[in-house]
Amino acid sequence: MSVKIPVVLETDLPGLKPFKRGKVRDLYDLDDSLLFVATDRISAFDSILPTGIPLKGKILTTLSTFWFELTQDIAPNHLISADITEMGDAVAKYSDILAGRSMRVKKTDVVPIECVVRGYLAGSGWQEYQTSSTVCGIKLPEGLRESEKLPETLFTPATKAESGHDENISFEELVDIVGNETAEALRDKSIAIYERAAEHALKHGVIISDTKFEWGSLNGELILIDEVLTPDSSRFWPEQTYRVGSTPPSFDKQYVRDYLNEIGWDHEPPAPELPPEVVEKTTEKYLDALRRLTSKTTVQ
Repeated sequence: MSVKIPVVLETDLPGLKPFKRGKVRDLYDLDDSLLFVATDRISAFDSILPTGIPLKGKILTTLSTFWFELTQDIAPNHLISADITEMGDAVAKYSDILAGRSMRVKKTDVVPIECVVRGYLAGSGWQEYQTSSTVCGIKLPEGLRESEKLPETLFTPATKAESGHDENISFEELVDIVGNETAEALRDKSIAIYERAAEHALKHGVIISDTKFEWGSLNGELILIDEVLTPDSSRFWPEQTYRVGSTPPSFDKQYVRDYLNEIGWDHEPPAPELPPEVVEKTTEKYLDALRRLTSKTTVQ
């Protein structure tokens, strides 16, 4: 990138009521709705890195709105608008900061579960499989290889942690937390959205190995919330270099995790700075995913 792109690490918007600050998002209370602002922060191993990734927040927002539209017939979602001019004057006056990285969304009661869906044997799933032929306790056939497509799509829920690692739970434990009807709906809708997205992505040369969804409840109905099928929440592989039995290169933040492991960081805060070449390559990977999946060549 020859032109230096401004990086938004955090927002301070006088006149707007702060609601919550997450690892990569700043939320504001608009009374009847929430303002989701995707910053350029990046997290790895449960720590926020001091270095931002140019365009990251805009790429995540553009991808999320794309997937919300593509899957809205499977499940309603929390998106009201991603158009800054439709969010009121108090928001619009910060358009230089917020345009392209903001969503006005419905307020919901958040379901405290990470709904992880896996289509391929990778990451922690592969590590577990090598020792027990299971993924999150689910028994799989023996003889599967790294990165191989699973015999069937797996739903492996986890409890959401405000800090530290999420904890994998069984479907039975999920039922104990949210009830049988809600548990089955979370499973079925999460799998259906993943499979719809995976089919679309494969047509565009991208394999979605796995992803995670978050859900909320609004008037008794499950609503898809937060971000959806982004390089932050998913494992994306280029189809043309995919080979069973190896770890494919990815379009997601695994590249950053790999760098941090290579330099020997012990995963304990504070996280180290990222060098310019890693920052630039990460933006390129995120942009590549955006272009392939949506045919959009740029962000606002």
